[in-house]
Amino acid sequence: MDERLQVDYLLTCQPDEDPEAKLRDIALEQTVELPRDCVPDALYERVVGRVERFSALPDHRFEATLSFNPALVGGELTQLLNTLFGNISLKDGIRLTDIRWPRDLLDAFGGPAFGMTGLRQLTGVPGGEALLCTALKPVGLDADALAERAYRFALGGMDIIKDDHGVADQADAPFVERVTACQSAVAQANAETGGNSLYFPNVTAPWHLLEARMTVAREAGCRGVLISPWITGLDTMRWLRGRFGLALMAHPALTGSYFRPDHGISPDLLLGDLFRLTGADASIYPNTGGRFGFSLATCEAINHRLRYPMGELLPAAPTPGGGMDVARAPGWIEQYGADTIMLIGGSLYAQGDLTRATEALRKAIGR
Repeated sequence: MDERLQVDYLLTCQPDEDPEAKLRDIALEQTVELPRDCVPDALYERVVGRVERFSALPDHRFEATLSFNPALVGGELTQLLNTLFGNISLKDGIRLTDIRWPRDLLDAFGGPAFGMTGLRQLTGVPGGEALLCTALKPVGLDADALAERAYRFALGGMDIIKDDHGVADQADAPFVERVTACQSAVAQANAETGGNSLYFPNVTAPWHLLEARMTVAREAGCRGVLISPWITGLDTMRWLRGRFGLALMAHPALTGSYFRPDHGISPDLLLGDLFRLTGADASIYPNTGGRFGFSLATCEAINHRLRYPMGELLPAAPTPGGGMDVARAPGWIEQYGADTIMLIGGSLYAQGDLTRATEALRKAIGR
């Protein structure tokens, strides 16, 4: 028998709600979208999701596993997402918590083109050492001011200097002007220091502009870009994978609406498996203790999913950020391991001298 797509859901039911009926409804809703009596037996057996596991938890919650025929996906990421959580995203009390992937689906979608190993090669940071990343901000500065900040970070040896995700194509710093200026500034700093800092511009854009922005970044000499795939669409990021030869750093903007405790998609599954499956070489997530409220267990789970064996997919780089403090960076590297990109912004800016702040950060983590 062909390997099936195994999907785990956490169901939260009202006191008067039949949990087994709710699960059967999911199986029908995500496939034939008809009542059971309207589906011929042979078609029901072949197409409708199968209940593989069902068990009760306290407080009217239930763990369940449905399996789906992978032929339903048709080799398309859009239909994969529709099968996993399409119509049922409009219902209540259903949380997608885990997926066990058929090998054919993993092979079809490809995963990262560079992964953690490739990012090490691009930056020249050897194994056993964490990578460092910062963001050019705030929105509202002109291209020259942002380029000056990029230059100062690169002088200090910052590995990856990315645009803030809110810096797009505003009149203050138009995309082409900004990318040209920032990449040139980083290249100048590298020439002066012998370093290998990289600039990743934010290419998140409407579909008809994205190819041109990727082309601008590549022709300017950038080796990677920042993209918000939940805004552009996951399949858009997958389409970019390998097409331009640029690494993809994925930002989690807009994903938080899925992270309710009783409905949505588990953060580790979305920012881990789904981002990795669709080509993210690095996945940014809000670190615990910052300004967004993820728990340590959630952060560790995201790290695991970005690294664990998924067929032949390359491991991606966990990139915790969102209020990271310079003083705690060594402890976070010890906690998460060296195959991590530490994204630190505000606490560097707070020190005033960006070059010295970066140098001090590198020294603090033993670089």
